[in-house]
Amino acid sequence: MSNTPAIQFDDVTKQFGDVTALHGLDLTVEQGEIYGFLGPNGAGKSTAINILLDFLPPTAGDVTVLGHDAQAESATIREHIGVLPDAFRPYERLTGRQHLDFAIESKNADDDPEELLDRVGILGAADRKAGGYSKGMTQRLVLAMALVGNPELIILDEPSTGLDPNGALEMREIILEENRRGATIFFSSHILEQVEAICDRVGILRDGRLVAENSISDLQAQTNSESVLTVAVSAVTDESVAAVQSVDGVTNVQTTGADELVVKLDANSKFSVLEAIDATGVEVRDFDTDEESLEDLFSAYTNGKVTAE
Repeated sequence: MSNTPAIQFDDVTKQFGDVTALHGLDLTVEQGEIYGFLGPNGAGKSTAINILLDFLPPTAGDVTVLGHDAQAESATIREHIGVLPDAFRPYERLTGRQHLDFAIESKNADDDPEELLDRVGILGAADRKAGGYSKGMTQRLVLAMALVGNPELIILDEPSTGLDPNGALEMREIILEENRRGATIFFSSHILEQVEAICDRVGILRDGRLVAENSISDLQAQTNSESVLTVAVSAVTDESVAAVQSVDGVTNVQTTGADELVVKLDANSKFSVLEAIDATGVEVRDFDTDEESLEDLFSAYTNGKVTAE
């Protein structure tokens, strides 16, 4: 796999009159990763994606996709990427199969349209006019079109819109399959549970600036977030409680009955606590961790409560 980044924003600014939508955005997506692109409404996500796809020019800065200039070489780029845009409207008089035929012909690919339609779960509607598709069926159709030609990079903008939970799960599995094939995934979504489940890294945009970028676990560490570790033990002893209290990163220890400890701690201290209990001769029978979710992190960064270092 090439060392060339799949996506590179280099000091990109975009202005609309007196409004600055992007402020010197620097962002790199490495080939082969699944990157989650997050931000509240108005953060600049759509502007960044539109520049990436050459729908808008940047006011300043450079964008490259798979080593090609996003503005000067957009035609070449489109041969190697698949896109599921937000709020796509199909050609109402064309069937699902005709949409796929068009996508295959435009990429000079040799995909079987029926295989792609079957993969996304709408083969039975292949010969229906797309104007009669539900929102979820339209999303499945556009995903099939994005998969044409085994693209090196797949850009997904709110891919789960209109899908029921089963449909969202099926889409997630397809995304993971494509990534295992070697495709890079750039995934913009407001459904944080899905981003948390599949992304290697996330970037959080606020007011046109990238305010955080890392793995979810590292973002948790940067916010000094606390986890709650519940440990079932053979017996709570004074010695085991004192051992847990002495572990770096532990802020509170409570007992709930004769065989359970509830420990508040930072995200990196869990195994040290378990080792400390075991060292006192008390058996650890089970444990469960309630960690800060991506939704909590998203709120902290987008509300300005914390900025990544």
